[in-house]
Order: sequence, then C-alpha cells, then structure tokens
Amino acid sequence: MRVLFILFALLPILEIALLINVGSVIGGWNTVGLVLLSAFIGAYFVKREGVSTLKTAQEKMQRNEVPGKELVEGLMLVVAGILLVTPGFITDIFGFLLAMPGSRHFFAAQVSKHMKMRVVAPGMGPGASGFGQGQSPFGQSPFDERSRSHNADGDVFEGEYSDRTTNDPDKRLK
Repeated sequence: MRVLFILFALLPILEIALLINVGSVIGGWNTVGLVLLSAFIGAYFVKREGVSTLKTAQEKMQRNEVPGKELVEGLMLVVAGILLVTPGFITDIFGFLLAMPGSRHFFAAQVSKHMKMRVVAPGMGPGASGFGQGQSPFGQSPFDERSRSHNADGDVFEGEYSDRTTNDPDKRLK
C-alpha cells in the first residue's frame, strides 16, 4: 500500500516540483524540449533492447529452453518504456536504469531470485499452509495419492456410466 501511495501521490508531486525548478533554471521551453528528447531517446533505446531480448528468447525456445530471464527482462523493458514516455526527470532516470543492459540484468536477477523464493519455499508441500510442491492453490492436489478414491484395501473404486448420445435429438454430445 505504501508503494502505491508513493507512486500515485508523492511521485507526481516530486516530478512537478523538479520540472518547475529545472524550468526556472534553463527555461520552460528548454525543459519541455528536454523531456521530449528523453522520451524519444528512451523509446528508441527500449525498442532496440526489446528486439534484442526477443531474439534471445526465440533462440532459447528453438533450443527447447525456457526463456525465463528474457521474459523478466522483457517485462522490465515494458515498464522502462512506460516510465520513459511519462513526462518527468525522476521517471526518466528509473526508465533508463531499467532499459540499460547492465542494470537491467542486475534488476532481473534480483526479481527472479525474489520470485523463486516466493514460489518455491522450503517446507511447503501437501498438508502445509499455502501451496507449494504437490499442492494446488485450490486445495489438495489432484495428483496426490490421498485425493484419489481408494477403499481401505487400496483398490480403485469402479463406476458405471450410461451412453446418452443416442437419445440426444440435437446431436450435441457427438
């Protein structure tokens, strides 16, 4: 909740104050020009890096590898593009940090590590709180031996069915 408050309340106020201060130093039209220039340079840079990341992901998929790192970096490039076309100097700084390959790789590694720790946590499993290894977010896993219908001897229960396709006048079941 604090992060959302900072993003939607404090960041625009800081951006406006900084734009006013820069405008008083270098002039209003120069400030507008600088903001537009950073947006165009940022959009070009994000496009170039995005194409490079997409090519790397396609190469990995052709080798039957999961392009997990490239997906995280692609998401970061989307965020960088949004930040760079948003007017302001603070968002431009963060946008350029996410668009530059060196810092983007660092942030992608941190995000991936954080995601792995949140998804695959030690001690998680059937019977544990939450869901992890062998556990569905909706309850017991359908692949768990305890969830199948077994009697006390371990035998599988059998059932009966009736074929109703011949009695369907609209032929919906065929």
